[in-house]
Formats: sequence, C-alpha cells, structure tokens
Amino acid sequence: MSTQVDAEVVRALEAILLVATEPVPVDLLAQILEKPTKVVEQLCSSLAAAYEEAGHGFQLVQIAGGYRYQTHPEMAPYVERFILDGQKSRLSGAALETLAIVAYKQPISRSQIASIRGVDPDGVLRTLQSRGYIDQVGRDPGPGQAVMWGTTPAFLEKLGINSVNDLPAIVDFVPGADVVEALEQGLRAPKASDIEAPAPPEA
Repeated sequence: MSTQVDAEVVRALEAILLVATEPVPVDLLAQILEKPTKVVEQLCSSLAAAYEEAGHGFQLVQIAGGYRYQTHPEMAPYVERFILDGQKSRLSGAALETLAIVAYKQPISRSQIASIRGVDPDGVLRTLQSRGYIDQVGRDPGPGQAVMWGTTPAFLEKLGINSVNDLPAIVDFVPGADVVEALEQGLRAPKASDIEAPAPPEA
C-alpha cells in the first residue's frame, strides 16, 4: 500500500465523518473505503491520537458503535456561549413569514414557498433549518421529487404546543369575508358592462 493511497484513504475518512450527523459504524466505513475493518479502526485510532496531540478543538471519538467528530470537552464554555448567543438572535421578518408558511402548509416544497412569498426562500430555509425549526420531511411523489419541508419537535417545544394542530386557526389572522369583498371590489378593474354609457346630448 503506497503512501499516496494511504493519504487518500485518510482524506476520504475525514470527509465522511465530517458530513455525518450520527456516529458512523466501522463496517460501513470499511465498505465505503474498501478497506478491512482492522485498517479502518487503526486509521481512526491514529487520527484521534494526532488530533489530541496537535491540541485541536475537536476530537474523533468512538461512541454508540461508530465514530464521529465532536467538540473537545475543554472547549465547552466557548461552545455553550456561541449556542446561547445564536439562540438570542431574533429571526428576521422574512424568516418568520417563511416559518409560518411552512407551519401552516406543511409538507411544502421550496417552489411552493417561493410562489407564496414571491422571492427565493433558499437562504431563509437554511437559517430556519440551522435553528432546528424546520427540516426535510420527505419528497414529493410527483415529477422531480422535490424536497418537502415541515416543522420539527424543537419548533413545537419553542412555542409550547404539543402538535401543529394546536396552532391558532389561520382564519384568526385573515380579514372577514366582508372586508375581503370590499378589497376585491376596490382592486378589481371595472368591466365594460359596468361602465355606464354617456347620456346622448340633448337636442
């Protein structure tokens, strides 16, 4: 096994563990890297030792039957400060509007949100997902199989409700039928039949 191959395997291992959201089992790593389980275990052990020796703010640990990256325990005060500061920052009006659309229309696709809001929602969706308020809940069975978005348990916890069924009825925020009708009348262009013909001049 050449040094070049070893370096490539190490880079691949780091890349996989970096994007993983849960501990990755050794046998899965071995399958992806096409290396024996023992080799993968040795690589993980060597990497963990190297990170610790270099004094990095993160660790490679074996937990729950797999390997994952996590912050170093000594850095906990800084991490907690960062998380708390992030939670204190308020959502923008655009984010709140998008969150309301997802909450009441879920599951809903990005294009449907864009259609309702009239703007590209990608940035706002990323913000809401990073806050843990929304997540991908499936795919549209239709053409393209668009990703569908929905709210999370963290969203319900934040609002202090048990389910989205406990959200205030959306009708509470919609004007009454008489108001809507008046608005429609005021905004609607007059039909030709509604315009009275000018009276003929008197003889």
